[in-house]
Amino acid sequence: MAPSEGSGGVTVTAAPPYPSAARISDSPCFPQYTASLKCLEEFNSDKSKCQEHFDIYKECKKKEREARLERNRNRSLFS
Repeated sequence: MAPSEGSGGVTVTAAPPYPSAARISDSPCFPQYTASLKCLEEFNSDKSKCQEHFDIYKECKKKEREARLERNRNRSLFS
């Protein structure tokens, strides 16, 4: 979030609305995430109309997690 000027001329940086908000845009699954949200907006939160988007996002997150676990497994504790 952008910094803003608070009382007394002090610059204040607003915290993200939830802890992971600052990182979701860094995820390789961000396009699938935004597609899911756009679908919900388009269909007035009717989840049944967006199931395909949810499934694609879920699969992406699964692959992302598997890749992270593999990277962690390959790390040496003594390097």
